Amino acid sequence: MYQLLKPILFKFDPEKVHYFVTRNLKRVNRFPGGAALSRAVWLVNNAKLERTVFGLKFKNPVGLAAGFDKNGDVIAEMANLGFGFVELGTVTPLPQPGNPKPRMFRLPADGALINRMGFNNLGVDVLASRIAAYRKSTAAAKNPVIIGGNIGKNKNTPNEDAVSDYIKCFDRLFDVVDYFVVNVSSPNTPGLRALQEKEPLMHILNTLQQRNQKNIINRPILLKIAPDLTNEQLDDIVEIVQQTGIAGVIATNTTISREGLASPQQVLEEAGGLSGKPLTSRSTEVIRYLAQKSNGSFPIIGVGGIHSARDAQEKLDAGASLVQLYTGFIYEGPDLIGRINKALLK
Repeated sequence: MYQLLKPILFKFDPEKVHYFVTRNLKRVNRFPGGAALSRAVWLVNNAKLERTVFGLKFKNPVGLAAGFDKNGDVIAEMANLGFGFVELGTVTPLPQPGNPKPRMFRLPADGALINRMGFNNLGVDVLASRIAAYRKSTAAAKNPVIIGGNIGKNKNTPNEDAVSDYIKCFDRLFDVVDYFVVNVSSPNTPGLRALQEKEPLMHILNTLQQRNQKNIINRPILLKIAPDLTNEQLDDIVEIVQQTGIAGVIATNTTISREGLASPQQVLEEAGGLSGKPLTSRSTEVIRYLAQKSNGSFPIIGVGGIHSARDAQEKLDAGASLVQLYTGFIYEGPDLIGRINKALLK
């Protein structure tokens, strides 16, 4: 069904289509019997798919990547499509509109997207309230899902004060999420990627870990990294994870590279992060490098260019414990989730 609708949807602005689809998905799930029908069609329930990673039990290893649901709008709906976990955000302490529109562009010839959204979100208070409401809902009781909180800094916060923004998001979400992801790798917030350097990154992660350890329950903290890091920088990442004791890494975010693309030059000149099929090999390379360099000492969530069950399997074979979808989900539709899980069962 989705593949029949996709040519129509792809005629319109990507951001408008996103909100159109999510609004109607919510309507379907609110209609009497709609949520149950969605689960009957999409869910692949099998104990063999369960994974326990950084102390959390995932009903299957296929998750929704951050960026799709920044404000906790469709948690139950994504769970009903078969995702084993959903990562919400990136969220910032204060609401912010993000970058001027248009800010998302399709590259159908490459199976890719370029986005420069700029952490547009309603702020951490709204997200925390929505997750708390979901936790109390009948939807969560019928089909619970692991929830991650992807946290970032506001655009106007100087890098030297960035840690305060991460602390605010961490503290506000602590009671409602299952794990955290520190996002310092988006190319769409000026100067953010500078926080991937060893000294500022160690400061942020150590500070969050100190707050984490003061609580009775610790929340796993992961670091999301860019695919554009050199091997020397990846060596630093391994050392940082081991020294700070955080739970693991998400590899990878979008890339600023435009190499080897078939799309028109006009769209290739758009600023922003590239995601989708052009990232498939590079993200898998990063996963494999981290897994080998660390001797598998920490879990990795693989994301980037997963458009088929084979793509997902390659990332798992390279050393990922779990995988996430975003651009592949947009191009292939919700059937991709089930196809991956069914292939894993075989």
